[in-house]
Amino acid sequence: MSSTELSEVLTAARTRMATLPQLRHWIVVPLASAALIAAAGLGLGSAPAVTAVDLSVDAALSHEHSAPLTAIALFINAVFSPAGGVLMIAAVSLFLLIVRRSPVNAMATGLVAAAAWVSCELFKMVVARHRPDASALFDPLIQEPGTDSFPSGHTSLAVALAIAAFLLARGTRWQWPALAGGAVAAVAVALSRLYLGVHYPTDVAASFLTSLTGAAFTTGLWNTYGLAALARLPLLARLGPVPAPGS
Repeated sequence: MSSTELSEVLTAARTRMATLPQLRHWIVVPLASAALIAAAGLGLGSAPAVTAVDLSVDAALSHEHSAPLTAIALFINAVFSPAGGVLMIAAVSLFLLIVRRSPVNAMATGLVAAAAWVSCELFKMVVARHRPDASALFDPLIQEPGTDSFPSGHTSLAVALAIAAFLLARGTRWQWPALAGGAVAAVAVALSRLYLGVHYPTDVAASFLTSLTGAAFTTGLWNTYGLAALARLPLLARLGPVPAPGS
């Protein structure tokens, strides 16, 4: 391979996220999905029978606590906390920006991960579902009162990171391992939230949908405006290749 060909390969790798896969109707579909998720969340709040079934799962898991599982669940609780999420997304973005010299990949990865994660906060505010009643659990491990149960922020973060990792790895031999690993991690986080008794099963299930919805909108937004926005930041071009908009 000549030096020119090698340079082209490296540039392609550093700008892999310049164009992301997106839905054809990347505005309408996410908006419709968001409306359906919000309606489902509000419906859950007015369906005591469904909440009772939800709570029965948490109550059953509360009888199955063990020291190793509790340690793992509490570790996940800390790692995928809001502070942990900010640190993880920032660390990945800085690694791609400074070490890999890939400003495009850094900005796109950070934006997709952050937007897919933070989108869950909009549903929390709209739905305002009460957290599971700790007094109904056999062994409540942590106390998280409030009306921000739907969806799970921890699970949304895990799903958002999985989506970003898959997009970053797509087209490489790491594409499917990244997807599989991200899916396993997201499911593990979801189960840990039920094990701790701080979310209902429907909360964690909705988290997968909210993050996917947020990511679907963000990829379209990035493809439309991302490179144009980066072009206005000439400092980034000193760190690595930034394709011209429309190239």
